[in-house]
Formats: sequence, C-alpha cells, structure tokens
Amino acid sequence: MGRIIPLKKILKRQGIVLSLLCFSFIVGCSQQTNEEPVDYFTIVRPEFTGKLAYETTDFVEDYWRIVGNTGFNKTIYLIADSLEASGYVLEEKAQENNRFTYRIEKRSMTHQTWEPVSASLQIVGADKPLLLSETNRNMTYLNSVSTPKKGVKTEVVWIKSLKDFESASIKGKVVFAEMSARKLYKTAIGKGAIGILTYDNPAYLQPEKNTTSIQFRSLPAQDDDGFWGIALSYEAKEKLIAQLKKGKTEVLVNIQTKRYPSEELTIVAEIKGNELPHERLVYSAHVQEPGANDNATGVGTQLEMARTAARLFAEGKIDFKRTMTFLWGDEIISTRRYIQEDAQRANGIKWGISLDMVGENTSVTGGTFLIEKMPDPSAIWTRGKDKHSEWGGEVLKLADMKPHYLNDFIISNFKKQGEYANWVVETNPFEGGSDHTPFLQADIPGLLLWHFTDQFYHTDYDRINKVSQETMKNVGTAALVSGLELVNSDAAFALSQISNLKRKAFERLENEFQLSLTAIESGKDLEDEIAILNAWEDWYTKAILTVNDALPNSKTAMEKDIKKANVSIKSKTKELVSRLKTASQN
Repeated sequence: MGRIIPLKKILKRQGIVLSLLCFSFIVGCSQQTNEEPVDYFTIVRPEFTGKLAYETTDFVEDYWRIVGNTGFNKTIYLIADSLEASGYVLEEKAQENNRFTYRIEKRSMTHQTWEPVSASLQIVGADKPLLLSETNRNMTYLNSVSTPKKGVKTEVVWIKSLKDFESASIKGKVVFAEMSARKLYKTAIGKGAIGILTYDNPAYLQPEKNTTSIQFRSLPAQDDDGFWGIALSYEAKEKLIAQLKKGKTEVLVNIQTKRYPSEELTIVAEIKGNELPHERLVYSAHVQEPGANDNATGVGTQLEMARTAARLFAEGKIDFKRTMTFLWGDEIISTRRYIQEDAQRANGIKWGISLDMVGENTSVTGGTFLIEKMPDPSAIWTRGKDKHSEWGGEVLKLADMKPHYLNDFIISNFKKQGEYANWVVETNPFEGGSDHTPFLQADIPGLLLWHFTDQFYHTDYDRINKVSQETMKNVGTAALVSGLELVNSDAAFALSQISNLKRKAFERLENEFQLSLTAIESGKDLEDEIAILNAWEDWYTKAILTVNDALPNSKTAMEKDIKKANVSIKSKTKELVSRLKTASQN
C-alpha cells in the first residue's frame, strides 16, 4: 500500500499558494493566512553534512587543473558519476518525465592543454636544489615547455628594471626579476632568453612568514615557442639574490611538462521546474586552478548541493517550481557561454550564484567568508563597515548600480545560518573576477560566495589541510536553502522581500547618516554627503521594484505594498537630509 499524503502537503509540494503571508506590521497587506511558509533550513540542515563536499575536494585538489588536462577531465567525470548515483539521468538518455538530468558538453580547443610533471632549480655549486616540485608544485609557470631531459645549465641575468634590458646580454640565458612576467616576458623572448625566474608575491600572502610558498604564475599559451618560467618563493629569492651579489651565477634547471591536444569539457546538471521550467537559478563553480580552496571546494560544495536536492526530492520533502541549474567548467568562460549561446535560455535566467573558494578553515588561512554584493553604492563610497578585500575593486559610478533584492535576501539567509552555527558571515562591495560577472554583464542578478583574504591564495600551500568540512556545510546549506526559496518564490516571498528591503534600507540610511555627520564635522561637503544618502535611497527603492520577478503571473499584485515601502524610505531619507542640513549649520 502506498503512503497516503494529506491534500495540504500535496498542494504545498506542487507549489500551489494556499494563501498569502501577511506582513501588515511593516508593509501592509489585505490578505490573511493561517499557513507558514516552508522552512527549508529545517529540511536541509539534517541532510547537508559537508562530507561529500570534503571528499570531493580531497580528490580534486590532488590535480593541477586547467581546461583539457588530466585533473580537469577526471573532475568532470567524477561529478558525472556522482550525479548518476543520485538519480540524475544523462540528457541524451532521458525520458520526458525525467526532471533530474545532466550533460557533458565537449568542445574542441584552439591550443594544447598543459600539465606539470616535475621540476627542479639548483644553483650551480650548491649542495641541494633551491626548489623542487615535490614540495613546491606551483614553481613551474603554466604553459612552460620542457627543458631537455637532463636539464639545462645557464647563467642568470639579474634585471632590476626594464631599462636594464637595453644593455643586458641575455641570449641563451635566464632572466631573474622581482616583477610580473607580463612586464618582461616579450622583451626577454625577443632578446633571446630561454626562460625567466621571477618573484612577486603580494604582501597579503605574508611571504616573510610563509617563506617557502609560491603563488602560481602563467605564460601565454605557446604551442610553438620554447620558453619556460619558474616562480620563486621568498626564501628561494633571497638565496638567489645572495648568490648573485657574489658574482656570476649559474643555475641548473630541469622542467618536464606535458602539452597535448584535448577538448574542453563542461558539465551541466538541471532539475526541471514543474510549473515554470523556462525560468531558472544557475549555480556556477569553476574547476580549473590548482588549489584546494580555489576552487576544489566550490566544485565539491556545489556537487553536494545537487545531490542533496535530489535526495530531498526523492524523499518527498521538496519540489521545484522553477528550474535549478548547476554548472561546472572553466571560470567565467563556461558561465558566459552558457548565457550567450542560447538567447531563449538566457532570457529565463533569473538569478546567478557563483561558488568560489567556499571551504576555508579560517583559523588557518586567516580568510573570512564573504558575500560579494551586486554593485551598490558601497562600491562607490566604501566607508564604515564596508571594506574591500585585498583583491580590491575599482570605484564604480551610479550608472553601474544593479539594484535588486538578491543582495539582501542572500545576506539575510547566510546570516541566519551564521547565527545558527556560530559562523562568521561578512560582505564586500563588488570587485568582480569570478563567475558572477557574466551574469551581471548580461543584466542578470548575480553575486559571489567566497573567502578572502587568504594567506595561501593561489599558492602551493592551498591544500586539503586548509579546508574545513564545517565551512562547506554552512555555505552549502545556506546556498541550497536560498536556491529553494528562489525557485519556489511566490507572492508571500515577494512580500517578505519588501519587508526585508525596507528594514535594510532604514538600517543603511541611519548608518550612512551617522557617517555623514562625522564627515561634515571633519570638513566634508554637505552636498556630497546628501548625494550619498540619495544614492542609497535610489538603490533601495529600485531594488524593491524587482520583487515583482518573484511573481509568476500578476506583476501588479504587489503595487500597493511596493509603493507604501518606497514612500517610507523616501520619507526617511528626507528626514535624515534635513537633520544633516541642520547639523551642518551648527
């Protein structure tokens, strides 16, 4: 005998709105309800352990991954096998009633792929190597060619500035410089150098503390050129300089790499919505890069999210009105292609969320979990509690703003998980540089989940011992819960966002007012401070308008609630501006 499911639960599972949740205490609402919205946290938390995310990270981080190479491809097929095991069906074999599907997209590559095999660097006359790939797997520049099997012996030419190239004789030699390879690569090749040795670790890596770590570097793809590069640790750089100061210095270099034709793989998993399948949320995690946190943790966390969603559906605990998509591929490139190659599909993408560096053991790395917001005025006026990461970001303009409820919705949900798990959640103004940017460039709401500053970022110290299963559990739980609320969003959800946005607008305006008072006291221009308040008012009143995209049918149902909230925000701004003017006159 089958399990009997009450009608109320059937309706709820199918996403049928029985009634609207009333938020009259903040925004006003004529509808009444006796039913609470689904608490997805209580559903997801017991199921999402972080175990699969951690195990996947442990597998993936063993490999130095770029598109087309062994580690990248093994990761793609590991994901495919794991999805199959949880009920996702290969798209080409799927039937009409299969709502959980996946596909592996294959594309030809215009250049060869690459992977490191081994490398060593030794000062001639020294007892032991300066660097070995066994302990510094990032020492070999990406796209370096191999030296002869027995290595090469060559003189080192120390270039302290680009002007030194004018008089230096470097043909057949290796160039050493404390600068980016971008500044010297072409000149070095043009003058006949066979390779480069460089050091340029940024201060946030704490190189004088982490003396043997190396941040990976890359050369342009070179299927024909025969050039190589070695990145130095702080310790190796200091030893080399000490030797160079004594006089002529030669080194023994042995680099073995693989370069071979391959294909680009991208894997896309989808959970088809049962009511609005053409509308979708897209999660994106890039596979390439050699580290554990960057970005094996994004790969693993997103995989556990996809599998947890499948399990909860199979258990009859959740359903999906709209489509939920999971994308794994090449950073930015795969996401941009997914958006651009199918205009009809792109038109249905309502939200994009990037998972990049989401599993750090912050007590070891020193990083903080961050939500990088869509462009808001904090990316123009970064002050108070708003802080850019050491990655940094350019100052934006008012024309760059992207008002939307997604910012405060995601932040609020992650803060809930933070309070529940005693986990620190912070934000940073928009900076760009990951898979959220293609969404924004296509005018699709999108933001980034990540960690920074990490003293092991892009270094060969970024290994599994810097990863926390608990962190991935928290990120994955909050990200999946947020996704379930988004794909099942309705009028009740829209009302809750109006409420949240009004509350957040008031908090922001009050905070900015206090900062402006201090600024005026220190001599700042009153009109400039008023402009900041007006910018935040404009951002939030426009963000509230976007709640209509949560409504599958009527776009006018929220008009009264939206208008009432925005009148309140404008009134609040007017009051604070008046108080600013008064304060400036005293």
